[in-house]
Amino acid sequence: MNKKLLTVLLIVFPLLVLAISLFLGRYPKPLFMPFSVLASDDLAKQLVFNLRLPRLITAALLGMSLSAAGGVMQMLFRNPLVEPGFLGVSQGAGFGAALSILLFSSSTLLIEVNATAFAVLGLILSYFIARRIRVGGWVLRLVLSGIAISALFSAALGILKYMADPASKLPEIVFWLMGGLYSVTWLDLLYILPVVVIGLAIIFLMRWRLNLLSLSDETAFSLGVSVGRERTLLLGASVAITAVVISAAGIVGWIGLIIPHIARRITSANAAEFIPVSMSLGAVFAMICDNIARVSIIGEIPLGIITSLIGAAVFLVLMTNRTIKVSK
Repeated sequence: MNKKLLTVLLIVFPLLVLAISLFLGRYPKPLFMPFSVLASDDLAKQLVFNLRLPRLITAALLGMSLSAAGGVMQMLFRNPLVEPGFLGVSQGAGFGAALSILLFSSSTLLIEVNATAFAVLGLILSYFIARRIRVGGWVLRLVLSGIAISALFSAALGILKYMADPASKLPEIVFWLMGGLYSVTWLDLLYILPVVVIGLAIIFLMRWRLNLLSLSDETAFSLGVSVGRERTLLLGASVAITAVVISAAGIVGWIGLIIPHIARRITSANAAEFIPVSMSLGAVFAMICDNIARVSIIGEIPLGIITSLIGAAVFLVLMTNRTIKVSK
């Protein structure tokens, strides 16, 4: 595919999906709002600009962040099955959110702050435990410690769910853990925006180095790469953006796993090419899934269920069909 055309599509396609999604919904008629309604209906204006627009922008940032972080981690850990939250980040965020709901407040902002704090704590614990493990290389030790920390947070989360009031607190915790953007406002968007913009900028500018960092440490060092510093910077950026978007949207799976694989099929295994494609496709995929979640039924399907359902189906297709290729 021509690179200039691909660049234009990467920018235009998400914007087009965003524009169409603004008019998808159940008001004033099922499925779609005519553009002419905005000129005469104040409720429609409030619905589009104060509810749907921040929600859709957050969905796009969610998809971009998880896809970019997934691509980075798959390269750094040289494992195609790694996803953004595996270093204790997702389970840490879930525990932090549940703790906030159970003991402190159901305030959305407080839940997001607490979820972010425990997501970062999960990474810190994974890092320090990895330094204490004496078996295998650094990458293997991080993976092992991440699995252990995720299991600990998962067990602690189970205890909190057991303690929660089944008539009030437990449904709220469960619904948060299934993921969703139903409560996102402009304030929530402003909370995650600085971290996401900085983190994505770091990943985008350093995507060229991922090809070298995916090599063995000795080979990368011989090619002039500061392995420790660059790997830490990219990993830190990936975890930071994952933590803040999870804190706002709950645990949303599969995006960070399947989108990088699709991007590689469209372009190549070169990180300089597939990382931008991952960001664009991730934004589109998240917005489409959110549209399905809020339009399909009168209520709302949790976003995590939609992404898991579609993601698992797409993953099976990708794994059984290795002939899909668009780029030369």
